[in-house]
Amino acid sequence: MTPIIARFLSNFIFLFHKKGNQTKCLPYLYPPHPLNFFTHKTPSIRSIDLHLSTTMASSTTPLLKDELDIVIPTIRNLDFLEMWRPFFQPYHLIIVQDGDPSKIIKVPEGFDYELYNRNDINRILGPKSSCISFKDSACRCFGYMVSKKKYIFTIDDDCFVAKDPSGNDINALEQHIKNLLSPSTPFFFNTLYDPYREGADFVRGYPFSLREGVSTAVSHGLWLNIPDYDAPTQLVKPRERNTRFVDAVMTIPKGTLFPMCGMNLAFDRELIGPAMYFGLMGDGQPIGRYDDMWAGWCIKVICDHLGLGVKTGLPYIWHSKASNPFVNLKKEYKGIYWQEELIPFFQGATLPKECTTVQSCYKELSKQVKAKLGKIDDYFNKLADAMVTWIEAWDELNPSAEITNGK
Repeated sequence: MTPIIARFLSNFIFLFHKKGNQTKCLPYLYPPHPLNFFTHKTPSIRSIDLHLSTTMASSTTPLLKDELDIVIPTIRNLDFLEMWRPFFQPYHLIIVQDGDPSKIIKVPEGFDYELYNRNDINRILGPKSSCISFKDSACRCFGYMVSKKKYIFTIDDDCFVAKDPSGNDINALEQHIKNLLSPSTPFFFNTLYDPYREGADFVRGYPFSLREGVSTAVSHGLWLNIPDYDAPTQLVKPRERNTRFVDAVMTIPKGTLFPMCGMNLAFDRELIGPAMYFGLMGDGQPIGRYDDMWAGWCIKVICDHLGLGVKTGLPYIWHSKASNPFVNLKKEYKGIYWQEELIPFFQGATLPKECTTVQSCYKELSKQVKAKLGKIDDYFNKLADAMVTWIEAWDELNPSAEITNGK
């Protein structure tokens, strides 16, 4: 009998003896602990519930209040924050102003925030500021770099609070936090989706040795109303709206890429932050609207290599404004052709076992970008160089503990 099965059986007997006809048995996932037998929940989920209950009891201490920054790229006044006030006001905001730095961006009263414009970016990064895009929402990644918090939630300024099928406002930030604090299951797909959610579990046939899951690095949310379509699809379906609310969260399997959207996204900055680079887009570049997808392909390859998880599904936000499909087509048209070669590149990308940190993985990936994608267009040579510059700038602003301690 294998140790994992023996542990399962011993825990099950104890549970049956204590709880009579109670049949739900999550405790076998972990080394025996008395609390597990009575809560019937994994430690990670129990800790979330305890943290949430504590939060409910104390309105002055929201979940992860001192551990999370909200990053918002913008070119306009942030009136949209009024709708998010009940959920966002307790948190610190990092606003990255794109475009004309002399323009005054108005932020509603009562929010704690820092605002950076292009002049600030140039001042802080010096020559390395060349890696931060201009006149494109990709500039948001500067906010990831200057943050000192463990977690990041980023949202676009045309995204509002959505409602669930019962008509209740959706606290997108809270759901992202739940996603990040519970494990992912990238190595084996669970047909009931996220087994750590209330009312779900691992299905029959799911290996017991994989049920503890892995740390979740990224939580990718979705959108009601205006879907995140490319320009050709926008032109074909100009009136299409997403009204389907799917109450599900799932882990994207290892080896599977996905088109990441940056308008409703959260991640563990300590686990994957250095790879959350949104590339060279916008002013002076031959491509746009591929910033978040580029980052998504990079982080997925690295997460797969390092054994980290990526979740998608809940939460939903209400995406209010459809961008101009003709303008989008001008930005996207090269990317539409290039992605037919980019996707196979990322699908085949492998990282050596010596790459044990996000930074080393990302630098290795930049070498492969230059060697294999540089043949497509010189843009990818510039992008590969910018990836290295990004890591250098990240490390300068976020020195490691060894460097800080002088060891």
